[in-house]
Amino acid sequence: MADFLQQKIPIAQAIDAIVDWLTEHLSGFFNLLQTIGQSVMDVLSNTLAAIPPILLILLVTLAAYFVFNKKCQMPVFVLLGLVLIYNQGMWDDLMYTLTLVIVSSFIAIAVGVPVGILMAKSDKAQVVIKPILDVMQTMPSFVYLIPAVAFFGIGIVPGTVASVIFALPPTVRLTNLGIRQVDTELKEASDSLGGTAMQKLSKVELPLAKGNIFAGINQTTMMVLSMVVIASMIGTPGLGQGVLAAVQRSQIGSGSIYGIGVVILAIMMDRFTQSLNKNRGKSQNEIKPVSKKRKIYIGSVTAAVFIALAIIGGVSQGSSNKGAITLAYAEQDDQVASTTVAAQVLEEEGYNVTMTALDIPVTFEAVANGQADAMLGAWLPTTHEANYEQLGDQLDNLGPSLDKQAQNGLVVPSYMDVDSIEDLTDEADQTITGVEPGAGNTAAAKATLEAYPNLADWDLATSSAGAMTTQLERAMSQEEEVVVSAWSPHWIFSRYDVKFLEDPEGGMGGAESIVTLARLGLEDDMPEAYQILDNFEWEVEDIESVMLEMEEGDAPEEAAQHWIDNNPEKVEEWVE
Repeated sequence: MADFLQQKIPIAQAIDAIVDWLTEHLSGFFNLLQTIGQSVMDVLSNTLAAIPPILLILLVTLAAYFVFNKKCQMPVFVLLGLVLIYNQGMWDDLMYTLTLVIVSSFIAIAVGVPVGILMAKSDKAQVVIKPILDVMQTMPSFVYLIPAVAFFGIGIVPGTVASVIFALPPTVRLTNLGIRQVDTELKEASDSLGGTAMQKLSKVELPLAKGNIFAGINQTTMMVLSMVVIASMIGTPGLGQGVLAAVQRSQIGSGSIYGIGVVILAIMMDRFTQSLNKNRGKSQNEIKPVSKKRKIYIGSVTAAVFIALAIIGGVSQGSSNKGAITLAYAEQDDQVASTTVAAQVLEEEGYNVTMTALDIPVTFEAVANGQADAMLGAWLPTTHEANYEQLGDQLDNLGPSLDKQAQNGLVVPSYMDVDSIEDLTDEADQTITGVEPGAGNTAAAKATLEAYPNLADWDLATSSAGAMTTQLERAMSQEEEVVVSAWSPHWIFSRYDVKFLEDPEGGMGGAESIVTLARLGLEDDMPEAYQILDNFEWEVEDIESVMLEMEEGDAPEEAAQHWIDNNPEKVEEWVE
């Protein structure tokens, strides 16, 4: 019995086997859904983007004025909030986020209300569905990203799928609750008058359960918005990517601005969805019915406007120059710098470039699966060795953009009286400040702790790249001892007086190259873009200059353009 309890039940292996079977045997079905979903998302986002921002702001403000009974508070908030988002350069991100919220909420409501009706009509269905809803609501939302990426790749489609699953339960539960709370006498009256089951549902139960149903719709919409930042981890564009980038780079101001953008959208969506139930609390006699003629008129105008905008969005979607190319990268300063410079050069050559931020393992998978065209941040042969061994045969290695000049290591301020990892004793409270738990740099730091006997009592405090640099800056401002797990190229070597500790055991690995990887077939599909990426090479001083400008407050695009303007000869070598 004791042996049985000590042996793990292979639950994880069983789940992996199920997912592998589904991705292998139903890949065509998932690809079809992904293609359809991406097309719908592209048309909707391009439709919204095709409307001039000022015009859309005025239209939404005008709609708020009439929706909220010609009162000024909400229209003023909408106007000021949207103007602020536009002023801060977040308008395009807002359109992507709004697309995600609209589509995810629509799907969740379209599925949730019928399922809630089924639960209300069948006790057996309620017994089966209720524990499923319990799991959906209590499962950590990050978990939904894993199968979403496995089935649908990266981008807005898997983000939508994860958002729908996470946000579905409130609509189901409150629809079920609302119908079950309808007075039994009213149901019996409908039956006694000869009403069919459908008539009873549509004329009695749903109207009386309307308050609960719309409360569920409101909660579902808010829960979709809460997934915005989480979904950005798998390449879902929008305001969430700005928040995620700020967190990973420890940019308090930028993160606050993007967070305010999410808050403004959340308040607007909350108030507008609540307004759908504006007859709440009124008696049936107080509610003014809308004439059939007026309903037809409003529906026709709405449909005509939507079709016209969809045509505009479809035309916008189809227009590009030499083609569209997607570059995947991780939110680390060296990858942001190199990817942005390459993207700017490709755009100057006539390509429509999309930069998609992902976690490192997902970045490799995205390029290998063809979801992205290339990545410029593979550290080889050590840091990303595991990722490359797993997927290297599905990748086209274009060679290094920075050849044997990259390095992982333990970094300390120069004022600390240590020069080697072997010299460490009780400095910095015997703690190494690291980066993300899944990063290759973190794996190297763990290996270093095991390689040196003098580090037996030391701990590795994982955090993020931004938190690591913040801790270094805070300690150095007070001339305190600090040991961080860092790498070069990095802007800290340009800004601070810091040094690598010697690593005689090689725990952090030796010199590395930063390699460009492309999807198989890119050379045939886009030979000119492929050649530019293949020619892309620069020095540590180049990348660190871009990184330093970014750290000092310039947008990545501005820092990249400055470097391009100052180095025309090198850029010419790439594009020749």
